[in-house]
Amino acid sequence: QVQVVESGGGLVQPGGSLRLSCAASGTDLSIRQMGWYRQAPGKQRELAAVITSGGSTNYADSVKGRFAISRDNAKNTVYLQMNSLKPEDTAVYYCYVRNYISDYWGQGTQVTVSS
Repeated sequence: QVQVVESGGGLVQPGGSLRLSCAASGTDLSIRQMGWYRQAPGKQRELAAVITSGGSTNYADSVKGRFAISRDNAKNTVYLQMNSLKPEDTAVYYCYVRNYISDYWGQGTQVTVSS
């Protein structure tokens, strides 16, 4: 089994920054991909950013140029640096971990962008 734990959410003013962290633990992780989805109230969950074990990244158009995803393979941890935050970035952010067996999800962390 794989456990996924996120941290780093909170309240920030428009234009501010936040950094989310997500750590995976368990046996035989063999992680292929890690990433972040987000779900705003009344909307479907959408991909925000993803990074492969080789370091390739992909971003939603709405966050390109503002968000940066990175990972520490030795620590099985992924980070999401969010800059120039907008009110429309308000959502619950979920981390996921993909290995050769399944996808595993964290419990989510709330990000609220408001003045």
